[in-house]
Formats: sequence, C-alpha cells, structure tokens
Amino acid sequence: MKLAKNIRNIAERVLLNESEAISGLVGFLNQDFEDCVTHLLHSNGRLVITGVGKSAWIANKLVATLNSTGTPSLFMHAADAIHGDLGMVQQEDTVLFISKSGNTAEIKVLLPLVKDLGVKVVALVSNRQSYLAEQAHYVLDATIKEEACPHNLTPTTSTTAHLALGDALAICLLEARGFSSADFARFHPGGTLGKQLYLRVGDLLSTSEIPLVQEQASVAEVIVEITSKRLGATAVVNAKGELKGIITDGDLRRMLQRTLDIQEFRADSIMSVNPKSIGIEEYATAAFALMKGHNITQLVVLDGKKIAGFVHIHDLMKEGIV
Repeated sequence: MKLAKNIRNIAERVLLNESEAISGLVGFLNQDFEDCVTHLLHSNGRLVITGVGKSAWIANKLVATLNSTGTPSLFMHAADAIHGDLGMVQQEDTVLFISKSGNTAEIKVLLPLVKDLGVKVVALVSNRQSYLAEQAHYVLDATIKEEACPHNLTPTTSTTAHLALGDALAICLLEARGFSSADFARFHPGGTLGKQLYLRVGDLLSTSEIPLVQEQASVAEVIVEITSKRLGATAVVNAKGELKGIITDGDLRRMLQRTLDIQEFRADSIMSVNPKSIGIEEYATAAFALMKGHNITQLVVLDGKKIAGFVHIHDLMKEGIV
C-alpha cells in the first residue's frame, strides 16, 4: 500500500512541523509576556482559563499544571460561561482565553462580559489581528505558519504551540515564586511520583528487631542473629552501641570458602568496616542513589548515632522508588 510506505514520512513531517512551530515561539516572547507573568505574580486572585473545542482541552491541561506548581487556577468552558458559569469569576481573578483564531462566536460573546467584571484579560492566541488579541490586556503570541494537517484545518500544530507557551508561562511563575520540590511534593502526595518526593527512609523501616552483634561476638552468634532477624545482614557495634561495621551473609560465605574453622573468628575480624549508612530523615530516593552508586543492596539507617534499622533495595522496589 502506498500509505504504508509513507507512514514514517508523514509522522516525521508532523513532528518537524510542530517542533519548528514551538521553536518559532521564542521570537514572540515580548513585553506582554513578561508583564503578564508579573501581573499574575502579584495577583491575589486565581487564573481562570477558558476556551472551546480543542482549546478547552488545552485549557484543562494548563489548569492542572498551574495548580500543581503554585498558581491557583480553574477551568471555565466558554460556552457554559454565558449560561451561568461566569459566576465563578471573582473580582481579583484574571481570565485567560485560549483560541487559535481569536474570532469564534463564543469568544466574541464572552469577552465583553468578562471585561465588564473589571478583571484583567489574557489572550493566548495564534492571530494577532483577531478580536480577542485586540481586546485583551496581555497577548501571548502563539502564531504558527500552518497546521500539521495536510489541509491546514485540523488543530494540531496550533494546539501544540498553545500548550507549549502555556507551559512556559507556568514554569516562569514557578521559578519566580521559588516553588521548590518540597512544595511540589505537598501537591503530589499520591502515586510513585509523590513517594519519590516525600517518602523518607524512616517510613521504610521494619518494626521488627534490629540485627545487632557486639564486636567480639562469635561467628555462631552472628549466624543466629542474621538468620533470626531475616535481613541478610547484621550491624556490628561497640560497647557504646556505636556502629563499627556490618556483616552480610555474603561475608559469611566468603569466610567459609577460606576456612571451616570458625572458632578462630570474631565479628570484628570478618565485618566490613565503615559501612555505608544513611540518616533516618533522608529521602528514600537518596538511599537508592547511595545504593546504586556503591553497588550495594542495603544500608544501615542511623538516627543520630543510634542504629534505627536497615533499608534494603527490595523496600525501595516495593514502594516504586526504583
């Protein structure tokens, strides 16, 4: 089939069209864009985003992005707004209209009603000569040469450009506010992403007893401790309870390969000294980075100088950190 032979070429054309359009937006970043960011930073209200058709879907996505990055936002469908939803707009809010042409019937009806409320209007539009652009206080220019559609009809490149420019707006606001990863975690507590941002090592510790032996413990005592606590390792401590080393089941196997006369050995003679450890308040992602960097599968967890337990790579895998 002719189409089958051209599938890759078509996809390449679409991707190049849209990527070039996004690159072209850099040249449209002007004073209006900067003034819009400054206005939103000092606003005590919310950013209400509206549109119809494909623009409404882009608006919904930007609302989600802005809310998760520190800019209170909500979606208002342009058609529903003229049938009662306009009541959600408050005095200190800002309304962002998204439209390719800037001349749709719903926009022409809604825009004067919004301006009558005395709020600022932002236009994210691909037509600088449109009704919307001419009436807005701030214009975010998303002009494109053509859609990726071969008929230059289906909203493709235009919606991509609107989405990209909206993301640029969101990230400008994020950085200007000093929005941190800790702030992000507060808004994303669920799922794997949330766990990567807030889950701490202490949250992973088992409630079972901690495997510990003294430096002068016999190999038999070490074996019993490792076996009974089922963590595959035991910490070695001095008389003050301070961490001196770690013995894993691998250390025991390597010892037995050298000799079967275990009577001559004590814990301090087979332990690995200065074991890798991590603080109980550190993030689980930091534990994974430490394990990966040193090619190990477990860490001793410290609460100050006190041993709080062990964290194993399997604990991280279970929580979706790995």
